Amino acid sequence: MTRRRPDPCRMGILAALACAAAAPGAPVQETALVFTDVTTRAGVDFDHQNGATPDKFMPETMSGGGLIFDYDNDGWPDLFLVNGGSFADAGVAAGARHTLYRNNGDLTFLDVSADAGIGVSGYGMGACAADYDGDGRVDLYITSVDADALYRNDGSGRFVDVTDAARLAPDSWSASCAFADYDNDGDVDLYVTRYVDFDPIHNNQYCGAETDAGRQYCHPNVYNGLSDVLYRNEGDGTFTDVSREAGIFTTEGKGLGVVFGDSDADGWIDIYVANDSVRNFLFHNRGDGTFQETGLFAGVAYGVNGEPLAGMGTDMGDVDGDGRLDVFVTNLTEQTHNLYQNLGDDLFAEVTAQTGVGLATRPFVGFGAVFFDYDNDTDLDIAVANGDVIDNISLFYPDRNYAQRNLLLANDGAGRFTDVGPASGDGFALEKVGRALAVGDLDNDGDLDILVVNNGQRADLLRNDGGNRNNAVLVRLVGTESNREGIGARLTLSVADRTLLRDVKAGSSYLGQNDTRVHFGLGPADGASRLEVRWPSGVVDVLEDIPANRIVVVVEGDGMVRTEPLDR
Repeated sequence: MTRRRPDPCRMGILAALACAAAAPGAPVQETALVFTDVTTRAGVDFDHQNGATPDKFMPETMSGGGLIFDYDNDGWPDLFLVNGGSFADAGVAAGARHTLYRNNGDLTFLDVSADAGIGVSGYGMGACAADYDGDGRVDLYITSVDADALYRNDGSGRFVDVTDAARLAPDSWSASCAFADYDNDGDVDLYVTRYVDFDPIHNNQYCGAETDAGRQYCHPNVYNGLSDVLYRNEGDGTFTDVSREAGIFTTEGKGLGVVFGDSDADGWIDIYVANDSVRNFLFHNRGDGTFQETGLFAGVAYGVNGEPLAGMGTDMGDVDGDGRLDVFVTNLTEQTHNLYQNLGDDLFAEVTAQTGVGLATRPFVGFGAVFFDYDNDTDLDIAVANGDVIDNISLFYPDRNYAQRNLLLANDGAGRFTDVGPASGDGFALEKVGRALAVGDLDNDGDLDILVVNNGQRADLLRNDGGNRNNAVLVRLVGTESNREGIGARLTLSVADRTLLRDVKAGSSYLGQNDTRVHFGLGPADGASRLEVRWPSGVVDVLEDIPANRIVVVVEGDGMVRTEPLDR
């Protein structure tokens, strides 16, 4: 898997200065940890088309999805970016094609869209990816305002539209999606959030005053909500809509973000949905194919004052090291983004203010959100893509801007956060209209890089420079009884005096998905003493003496079958 390694002395200005100062016999200066904007040099030239018009069609300001996935199984994560379109210009709509970038292994990417077979599918929103048919190749689901599509990976670098053959029938505005095996039968099922009953021809509401400020994009409360959809994988290449029989059907939601996670550690994966301006949902998996909505009683439905918030992006992760999955949700300016601490016994506490999340996030409108260990110090930090929803917001509120900087919230190890974005390099100095945000180790050097998809603007690729000063391990799962990628598996790693918890997820954040390989920062430790993998099938693999700075491949029932060095 060895490819050309980037020159460390060219990894940003601070790194170059450190190398220049390292004369023979002189101590080497430590490189500051920064995120460097490498979009242009990486060959990523994706410009999102939103088709913005004076008619203020609501999807124009909501779209912009993307994900990180290894579509060609070469061990180097690739990129897929979802374009929008236009409701007024057929030429713009036809040209708003999605883009697939193949990773060259040296943090440059090749646009292979022309050969990939992925066409325009309505006004695009987001995507998620998983091997739904168990053939060892990762497939792709694309959400849109009116025509979702499922593409099967045929292994030749091409994708084939199998939406109809798979018995999927998307007919409304879909937003985020996620794959997981909710019934533990060995294949991945599909959850799709649906937003509101917007129709560009018959139902484009006028919002805003008849003043110089003019028309603005509508608040979702002027539209009716739609039910999300749960598709059960039948194991023969087809899916069945089981939303009603599974108990998730309700038109009370206005779903934007979704994440699967076993919030109560009972072996059955649950579903958390971020809804816009109505209560959020926590669907508790009963283990019999049905769910019970418990968000209100669990304490994750509303904000601290008991009001519904503008839920958009979401993720689950153990931020305080207590072995339970906590929940993060992004919202509008002044609402703050929310952090819910899992107390166990199906209860959560809203801890936004006391953890520093409230102060850091209050000025921002948040979309994509990810728990990740950016500095390899063992705890989970948070990255958020920000950008307002009203393009002319400054006419209504002079102190607010449509474009905003993104957030990097550093965890102190106990679940308290500080915004370190302003000190984290040119990547976090960008001010854009952020939507999807995804993370993955794109150069296999042991630290996590960031992809941000911006609405109506160029996407950004941010390289992590310095995160691998600490050690790390990447774990790739291969299921046998469970689904092929081990989606939904729970990994528990013992390193030094800490126990780290990570789940394999295929879809989270907002309109996007992270690399499904599981990343553990190890701090200065030269390895981990123990790794336990609990597969969705119930099989448990226990590995001992895990070496640092390796990619570890674990096969269900066989344990660790090989390791490969990280390209540090």
